[in-house]
Amino acid sequence: MSETATSTPDAGPAKPLRADAQRSVDALLQAAQEVFAAIGVDAPIRDIAAKAGVGLGTVYRHFPQRSDLIAAVFRREMDRCADAAVQLAAEEEPFEALRLWMARFSAFFATKRGLAAALHSGEPAYAALPGHFEARLRPALEGLLVTAQGAGRVRGDVAADELLGAVARLSMSDADTTPQTQRMVMVLVDGLRIGAY
Repeated sequence: MSETATSTPDAGPAKPLRADAQRSVDALLQAAQEVFAAIGVDAPIRDIAAKAGVGLGTVYRHFPQRSDLIAAVFRREMDRCADAAVQLAAEEEPFEALRLWMARFSAFFATKRGLAAALHSGEPAYAALPGHFEARLRPALEGLLVTAQGAGRVRGDVAADELLGAVARLSMSDADTTPQTQRMVMVLVDGLRIGAY
């Protein structure tokens, strides 16, 4: 799924949406993101439709299965998180760009309560998500980390894979522990600085 078109598995390339349909999809994805973050991915679809200001028919026209909507939200958030790395690299000094992106990445993980179980359910809609993660988020972090290492701002013996795994483990909880998770991720990032240990 993408935020510019919808399709079903194995249906071939997605067709671009009309402007009004695109607005409906954007509103649905934003509403679903907020509802999933607050309640979890098993939240009633009617709640998402109401928050987006659309009817249930609109939801099911674009996302026939709940898993299609979950996958589209997850992909959209991955893309936004990856795009943030580019913006931060352009606007901040290397360590600060890395620190801010790690905070963004941990928030991305922490607000996806209930998603881990869904992703391991075998639903075809989720099949492409691990590859999308690898293609977008790993390079985003690697670029920021390598730049900070090259600038002599962070230690050179840490790899992007290690940081991704550490943040994922810190962030995976069924409870809403986002503030504590954010604090611990910042402690982790501060420990990367040259001279911090």
